[in-house]
Amino acid sequence: MKLYYSRGSCSLSPDIALREAGLPVELVKVDLRTKRTETDEDFLAINSKGYVPTLELDDGQRLTEGPAILQYVADKVPASGLAPAAGTLERYRMLEWLNFITSELHKQFSPLFDPSVDDARKARQREKVEGRLAWLSQQLGERDYLMANKFSVVDAYLFTVLSWSRHVGIDVSKWPNLARYLDRVAARPKVQEAMRAEGLLKS
Repeated sequence: MKLYYSRGSCSLSPDIALREAGLPVELVKVDLRTKRTETDEDFLAINSKGYVPTLELDDGQRLTEGPAILQYVADKVPASGLAPAAGTLERYRMLEWLNFITSELHKQFSPLFDPSVDDARKARQREKVEGRLAWLSQQLGERDYLMANKFSVVDAYLFTVLSWSRHVGIDVSKWPNLARYLDRVAARPKVQEAMRAEGLLKS
């Protein structure tokens, strides 16, 4: 399989999931400004949406949208335990979390990275994100991971999004359990492997 990614973006989460599942992956870096890959392919011809992640399957088909890719990866290797079995209530809890992360966290961070957004709006947006993080902190409590103390694709996604906090002036140490959670996930060997492969960690 081939994963089209951009350094430091949400595409880190399927990269982590693929490695946790033990699935081989070829990384292809994308410049999201020019919409060209590192091999000078037109990325818009690969994914007309123009953003990552995009997962190219072995038969040439492509999947887009992080939460869909995460579930595909988990279901490829059920024994990995990266997702609960289909049809169980736990599976719907996972979907609940993936939807929360994508809409109430991921998308809420976007304006904070946009240079065209003025400081006043960014301050309001930061408050909104911090409100979500306060709620998340309560839900996590003292658990190691979001779902039943077992690492899942939900954690791959949440870790990726929470990691953006330090780049936009949000201090996660306000919520000690979230800070510990970030450290815990960051210490996982496959997470470090993915970050190193994308140039987010020094070798």
